[in-house]
Amino acid sequence: MIDKHHILEIFRSTDALLDGHFVLTSGRHSASYFQCAKVLQHPEYLAAFSIIIADEFEPSEPDLVISPAIGGIVLGTEVGTQLGCRTIFAERKDGKMVIRRGFEIKAGEKVLVVEDVITTGGSVKEVMDLVEKAGGNIIGIGVLVDRSSGTATLHQKQYSIVEMDAVSYGENEVPDDLAAIPIQKPGSRNST
Repeated sequence: MIDKHHILEIFRSTDALLDGHFVLTSGRHSASYFQCAKVLQHPEYLAAFSIIIADEFEPSEPDLVISPAIGGIVLGTEVGTQLGCRTIFAERKDGKMVIRRGFEIKAGEKVLVVEDVITTGGSVKEVMDLVEKAGGNIIGIGVLVDRSSGTATLHQKQYSIVEMDAVSYGENEVPDDLAAIPIQKPGSRNST
């Protein structure tokens, strides 16, 4: 059984769990932020988390793992390595999620979508739409941290290593004490 407190301690010890005032990739505001890249740079944690996700989906025998860029790429690639299947990623071009770089999804392929963190699930949903449009069969979604408080359920076979009750606010709902802290935007949506 996975010990949520032990995993959160791993996040804190690698400076992956941050406190402050953040605008998340989803556009929502939060007093906490998971910078998964900070924990996934450590091979022992990357391998351990990838094995947990791979073990969950191995019985479904995926042909392909796809992740949204940028956050999900490292985790998705290692999950694909553990499963022994191809790994690709989707990325933003002109604000829209696309599949480029010669990557393709073949009709009928069993596809696992892997992401590091979801709040609203917007990026994952965009990737799912690409997979479905290409004729792929989504067998599940694997996530390291679900900070949606269980509201971002996108697939009947969705697995998260850690589910957080991380509070987030719409732009017009930010409480005064959080609004007083300077905003940071550490997400990857606007990265080039």
